[in-house]
Amino acid sequence: MPATTLETKDFAYDLPEELIAQTPVEPRDASRLMTLDKKTGAIGHYHFYDIVDLLHPGDCLILNDSRVLPARIYGVKEGTGAQVEFLLLENKGNDTWEALAGPGKKAKPGSRFVFGEGLLKGEVTAVLEGGNRLVHFEYDGSFFHLLDQIGQMPLPPYIKAKLEDKERYQTVYSKETGSAAAPTAGLHFTPQLLEKVQEKGVKLGFVTLHVGLGTFRPVTAEKITDHKMHAEHYHMPQATADLINETKEKGGRVIAVGTTSCRTIESVAQKEGRFTESEGWTDIFLYPGYDFKGLDGLITNFHLPESTLIMLVSALAGREHVLHAYEVAVREKYRFFSFGDAMFIS
Repeated sequence: MPATTLETKDFAYDLPEELIAQTPVEPRDASRLMTLDKKTGAIGHYHFYDIVDLLHPGDCLILNDSRVLPARIYGVKEGTGAQVEFLLLENKGNDTWEALAGPGKKAKPGSRFVFGEGLLKGEVTAVLEGGNRLVHFEYDGSFFHLLDQIGQMPLPPYIKAKLEDKERYQTVYSKETGSAAAPTAGLHFTPQLLEKVQEKGVKLGFVTLHVGLGTFRPVTAEKITDHKMHAEHYHMPQATADLINETKEKGGRVIAVGTTSCRTIESVAQKEGRFTESEGWTDIFLYPGYDFKGLDGLITNFHLPESTLIMLVSALAGREHVLHAYEVAVREKYRFFSFGDAMFIS
């Protein structure tokens, strides 16, 4: 089916609510792993720690080292004591952030708020088109250190359970703070598993793509080609570009850990014949019909029906293969979404 005729409803599937994972599996690498052959559609069933046996010497894994900002902060309005919640979306510089505010009617320009019993204070300076607020903050010390103390993880709306350990919504290799949601395919790796992967002769490369909340925005367009993707900031260092070039020259596979790493690789590949260091904003939208220029395989979780992410995996493995794999995953009671099980497409 040509991409121009594909509709959002062509990526729907039935998912019982009880299969949406509410808590992470312990240990991280004990989650289940489905393999999907992108050419034949053949499916296999493993555990995530088996990934070592599924990778080949000479392959490389590209991982997103972005760290999630504990960006949900609770406070009170000065004067009235009314309770409010802000979700920080983007740092605009000079201690000003774009944020979602709830309830919005309490957050008019000029309104002042206190968070963490006075450790942090903020004033709404503007209401933007679409209802987001600009908030200017006052504090002593480091803003990010403060957020670590008083902020909560911005878990996706389908996770209702409280997260006991904030680090379980971070990958073990996370480094660059700035995401509004975790690059969740990487949550399955432990330091020990990454060591075993390297001992196998598989090299690791890192990119940074800061995940925006647009990742959860539903596709409302009927035709997928009418959907407008949100933009996210990425950086591919020269060392990672060199690793990808070298892996390809030697006949190894370039395997992205997560759709964010995949989008970074393909965004850079659009611009360069060979990979070189690159930084910028990407709104790349990958759907069936797309010809992958850098990627050979993908480790990913199971994605929401009718989402841009299920469209991305369908671009790599074929819509029919993916929808059949998802049917099998439902039948076999795999766990879905952020804290769920994984799939290796190769």
